[in-house]
Amino acid sequence: MEHQLLCCEVETIRRAYLDQHLLNDRVLHTMLKAEENCPPSASYFKCVQREVQPYMRKIVATWMLEVCEEQKCEEEVFPLAMNYLDRFLSVEPLKKNRLQLLGATCMFVASKMKETIPLTAEKLCIYTDNSIGPDELVQMELLTLNKLKWDLASVTPHDFIEHFLSKMPLGEDTRQIIRKHAQTFVALCATDIKFISNPPSMIAAGSVAAAVQGLHLGNTNSFLSYQGLTHFLSQVIKCDPDCLRACQEQIESLLESSLRQAQQHNVSERKNADEEEGLSCTPTDVRDVNI
Repeated sequence: MEHQLLCCEVETIRRAYLDQHLLNDRVLHTMLKAEENCPPSASYFKCVQREVQPYMRKIVATWMLEVCEEQKCEEEVFPLAMNYLDRFLSVEPLKKNRLQLLGATCMFVASKMKETIPLTAEKLCIYTDNSIGPDELVQMELLTLNKLKWDLASVTPHDFIEHFLSKMPLGEDTRQIIRKHAQTFVALCATDIKFISNPPSMIAAGSVAAAVQGLHLGNTNSFLSYQGLTHFLSQVIKCDPDCLRACQEQIESLLESSLRQAQQHNVSERKNADEEEGLSCTPTDVRDVNI
């Protein structure tokens, strides 16, 4: 008689619960002060970098976001990794062929700061098609830590979202959907060079406002109306309401352009697939011609 041993244990990653005691005005004030220290500047493309161009940053940022999403990283990992990347590029010239190495290194360090089980060097090297090795990644990690002066506890837009939501008179279901959309906007902003000069608190507030606006929650809740929410968030982060509105509009514009690009990419892929299918049916298939 055969006996089968059924193992019902499921390996789960243990994560810390959100500490509600940290969602207070004293912590928020400290974060607002901390974001003023050593912010990255978009001027590094003109003043520091000779080979790395803005479009290259966009390409590597998109790749980093895809890696973080595929590995189901914590939401904080990608914005923190981009903070490290921009701060490094603000102080150290880099060859363009080492930009992906820097991106992988920044994810490596950020995941150590935020993940229960960090990304491994070997796994990140696989995502570069093994164009870099683990030893090279570890060496770059030491250089990056040195250039960042080991100051890794950076404030990112993600850190502010929970503070805003905790102050808003909402049900948990509504908070959850706003949180998810706002986190998506924060990640999207991290890929775009235009948002480097904006303080993290401003990007977070603009992302929350854009999420509420996109979900049309202001139609049924007066607190979440366009004017009401903008006034509330601008008071929380102590900024001009017009600046916050401008940031929100920038985020909404970025979302629209990203959706357009995604649609065009899908149409282009379908068109290429149709063309390949059509070509393969012809007797003089161009793929059979040796050039």
